[in-house]
Amino acid sequence: MNESRERFRREREREKNTYTSPRLALRRVLLLAEGRQFREAAAILSRLGPAVLQSVASELPVDLLVEALPHSAHLIETLLNRLISLEVSPRPEIQCEAVAWRLVGLLGADQGSGVRARTARLSCALVHYTPDTRDAIDARRRQLDAAVQGLGTHGLTADVSGTLISLHVAMKNELQRHVEVYKQALHKLEELSSVTVNQDPASSSHQRLLALSHADVERRLIDNKSLLTIVDKPALRQLPTLVSSLAARVESDKAVLACIGQIKRSDPTLDLNDTRPVAGVLMSYSRGCAAVLSQMSEGDSVGGGSVAPRSPTDSASDGYHSDSDDSQQDPDRSKLVSQYAAVWARAADETLPALSALEPLRQTPHLKYKIVFSVAVLSFRAAISLRDRRLNEVKALLGANDDELGSSEASAASVARLVTAATRVMLHTAHSFPLGEAERTVINQVTSTLREYPCLNSCGALHALAAAACRAAWALSLRAPPLRIDTDFTPVVMNSEKHVRFSSDPRDRRSDLIKSFVWPALMDGNRCVFRAIVIT
Repeated sequence: MNESRERFRREREREKNTYTSPRLALRRVLLLAEGRQFREAAAILSRLGPAVLQSVASELPVDLLVEALPHSAHLIETLLNRLISLEVSPRPEIQCEAVAWRLVGLLGADQGSGVRARTARLSCALVHYTPDTRDAIDARRRQLDAAVQGLGTHGLTADVSGTLISLHVAMKNELQRHVEVYKQALHKLEELSSVTVNQDPASSSHQRLLALSHADVERRLIDNKSLLTIVDKPALRQLPTLVSSLAARVESDKAVLACIGQIKRSDPTLDLNDTRPVAGVLMSYSRGCAAVLSQMSEGDSVGGGSVAPRSPTDSASDGYHSDSDDSQQDPDRSKLVSQYAAVWARAADETLPALSALEPLRQTPHLKYKIVFSVAVLSFRAAISLRDRRLNEVKALLGANDDELGSSEASAASVARLVTAATRVMLHTAHSFPLGEAERTVINQVTSTLREYPCLNSCGALHALAAAACRAAWALSLRAPPLRIDTDFTPVVMNSEKHVRFSSDPRDRRSDLIKSFVWPALMDGNRCVFRAIVIT
């Protein structure tokens, strides 16, 4: 027995000594990794000296380890933490970006398989090894959320008569009106008198014009007024708005396809068939980005020891989440969240009872919840659309369009400062900024969708809710960075961090399965500051 122990001890000592050679160490790590013995491979890395570790890290095929995630998480984490602790310089080029996007894909598709627990320490190691990774993931998450929001901008648009129709039909009608008016204008131009046309340059001199008789002036007035009546029609002023909407839709679809292209490049195994909803893919990766950012933030909290964990509270009356430290640091943010909570209180206390009192809606008692929820979502879309249009108008008025300024860094910086200043002005006047256009858009979309319920047009509480929701959404969308509603309406199980029950009836607490959403959650970055109101 003593001989066996001594032999094992000599073998372990001999194995330890062989790791002074980078080639042998790399070979041993690769053999263990190919056999999926990642913890044994991590143990070898943990015993290497700085020089050997640097050489092994430079030649280690990290792409193969990325494919093996989450099983290889401990090995990659050990490699990164070891390089950090030994202060190896220069640091080897590790494919941290590829690791991060693989984690995003895994956590976005995680359905309780325990991936979060297995990858939490790796996320912390990533952000300590390459701090820029956090900013890259956060930027991608915002890009994905904006793309998802852009998918919802392809709805109906208001015609000159106020009815909601397809944008293409509206443009066709508008262009036909233009064609008819231009034909009339051309015909009228051919009928103008010589006094009005003044084809001879000598007849247009100042002295000749002062010599016109009363009849000449009267004839010129009649000609010009007739021409003005033909071309100056209110119905012809919708084309720039339609063109702007069309341009916004083109940009939103380009953003969606750009995001899908990025996802394909980071995950070649992604299967995008013709029937899979694009929004589901985008929201899945957005959730993955939020999950990785959350793990990185938790790692900072544990490492720094300055942020205490917050225990979630469960309330049946509202979904308000507050953190006293954050409120002291940003009182404006807390005020905006309170304004959003007040809109929900109005919906619960005034709008829902008013909708319940409408006779046609009594046959469908759950429809009132969908109406209130739609008002909240549509208000944010209308506010953001109005904000972008106003900013584009400011840039166009001052000649700050990208095609006019060029693509230099100085020009881009000037435009960015202009947008920031314009946004700040709109934020200061958010309480009085005219939002009638956004409010009408929300009401028109709700009533046109539910045309079989004309009683909604005369529901004062519904109109008041739309006005309050647009006002809150307008202020929230102007904050830098803006607060946004959570667009992930796919969960089927309650999450106490993001959902709260609408009813306090004990019978409704028997299940955590979400039946429907009543009010969307409000997000500040990847943190929920007002929980969604749901029915279980």
